[in-house]
This record gives sequence, C-alpha cells and structure tokens, in this order.
Amino acid sequence: MSTAENTRTAEIARTTAETDISLSLALDGGAVAVDSGCGFLDHMLTLFARHGRFGLTLRCKGDTNVDYHHTTEDVGIVLGQAFAEALGDKRGIRRYGSMLLPMDEALILCAVDLSGRAYLGYELNVPTQKVGDFDTELAKEFFWGFARSAACTLHLRKFAGENSHHILEGAFKAFGRAMREAVAIDDACRDEIPSTKGML
Repeated sequence: MSTAENTRTAEIARTTAETDISLSLALDGGAVAVDSGCGFLDHMLTLFARHGRFGLTLRCKGDTNVDYHHTTEDVGIVLGQAFAEALGDKRGIRRYGSMLLPMDEALILCAVDLSGRAYLGYELNVPTQKVGDFDTELAKEFFWGFARSAACTLHLRKFAGENSHHILEGAFKAFGRAMREAVAIDDACRDEIPSTKGML
C-alpha cells in the first residue's frame, strides 16, 4: 500500500537479455547504496536520492562491455516503475514539484507533474559528448525511461551552463528536489486524489 498512513515503498526486479536490475525505493527516507556498473550514473543517482531524501538501493549488471546505453535507460525505467508502485493511487500527494537549481555556472530547472501521462521536455544542451566514459546523450534516455514508467510529465531546462558535469549534476539534484516536493503528503488533503477527474 502507498497511502499517507502506510510506508511508501517499492521493490522492483527486472531482467532482460541486456540488464539485470534489483531496486528498492522508500519515498520517506532510508539508506542509499547504488551500484549500476557505471561510476558517473552511480554519482548522479546518489545525488538524486540524497537531494530527494529518498531511500534507494540499486544493483545493476548490464552489458557495459558494449556501452552504458542499456544500463542507463533500464535503470530509468525501473526507477520510474518503483515510484509508480510506491505512490499507489497517489492519494494525498502534492502532485507537482519544481526546482530552479544553481550548480556553479549552471542553472537548471526541473518541473514535474505526477499526472499519469508520460511526457519529457528535455532542453539541457550538454556541450560535450562525454563526461569521463559516460555518453552525455544517455541522460535523456534515463529521463525518458523514468517519465514513461512513472507516467509523469517531466521538464528539464538549462538556463545557463558551460561545464557538462555541472549541467548534469544540477539536473539530477533538481530532479531529486522536484520529486521530493511532488511526492510529499499535503496535510490539507491527505485523503484526496489531487485531480478533478478523481484519479491520476
């Protein structure tokens, strides 16, 4: 169950020919331990969880001998599935969250609506093709995978930034803080689903 009165958690296991992933998520906090097989992705997910104040444990064994594409996309998919499961019918949540986050010279906006509709608006414009051995274009694949599986509207926009690491770090931090706001329980309407349709 995922109501205001119950622990909002999820455990997901997903195995394909390309990745084997196990993930545990606690919306209201807990330990963070991430091992995706990609150091940069581990760094980003740890930042996301810390800034969102989520409990997150993740292990992924992927075909990283090819590249990090399948690992990055599939981790996004599984994380989105975990949020969808932990939120249940979304009763009592704030639903919307946003963060305008400065990261040195970078300024990143993340806005989310846990709408039940999948959409990604992605305008980060990362200037380099790689950060370390991570292909920066894969960040978009992660966020698309998340938005589809979580069934949310997610916007990421860069207003300033020249350093690729700072831009992506700012995006994941802003994502964590926006999600933290969106999943928070609204005491004014703890027993309501935040939609005039009566469902999300």
